[in-house]
Amino acid sequence: MAVSLGVAGWWFREPLRNWLRTKIAFVQVSAEPLPKPDLATYQGLVKNLERWRIDLSKRYETGSKAERLKVEQDARLILEQALPALMRCWLGTPWDFNGTAEFPGEKQVACGYFVATVLRDAGFRLDRYRLAQQPSENILRTFLDRESCLLTVGQEYEAFAAGLENAEPGIYVIGLDTHVAFVIVEKTGFRFIHSSGSRPWCVVDEGKDEANVLRNSNWRMLGNLTGDSGVLRRWLKGDKLTVKET
Repeated sequence: MAVSLGVAGWWFREPLRNWLRTKIAFVQVSAEPLPKPDLATYQGLVKNLERWRIDLSKRYETGSKAERLKVEQDARLILEQALPALMRCWLGTPWDFNGTAEFPGEKQVACGYFVATVLRDAGFRLDRYRLAQQPSENILRTFLDRESCLLTVGQEYEAFAAGLENAEPGIYVIGLDTHVAFVIVEKTGFRFIHSSGSRPWCVVDEGKDEANVLRNSNWRMLGNLTGDSGVLRRWLKGDKLTVKET
């Protein structure tokens, strides 16, 4: 019996070593503390953003054509600063397929509810529940025309990521096979922020190399919210958005 165990240990030494490496890596990753949701900062950002929106809206209503274009530029700048800050207040909030959390850290949040709630709290007038329950294409098309969205199917991740790194800067919503998320595109690259149904099963902020959910998706539909003047105008004027359901 001892001989048999010794022979088995010899033959399976490499698989055992690999298994141990996996377990050790898992312990190391699991031991790394997750960010804590920041409700106080979130609430302050929401209030300030609404004040900015109202101020810009007044300027937009009374301005000339040139002044309105300047207001749209200011609105874009503010949203591109405020939206990532709002998203990051949710980091560490647990994911659940049925999660409907209304605030960071309140309880679990599904990917669609994360996207819908951040956009609602940023000042977009929408039915958060109805939007969150839609397929990702409908979430995108609630804000953008189909022609304003880029759809790729079966594209290799490295090619997709290279295109994204060179895309127009802005706050994007991206729909995947069974997921919806935000992508922040900057001159230095992109960040993928989402409520992840994969490890570590919470809201995360990932770069190109960590974004495995984005990497593994076959279907990707992408739209730049802050790069669209119609989206900016609806935000400024507080127009009610009709959720796309077909």
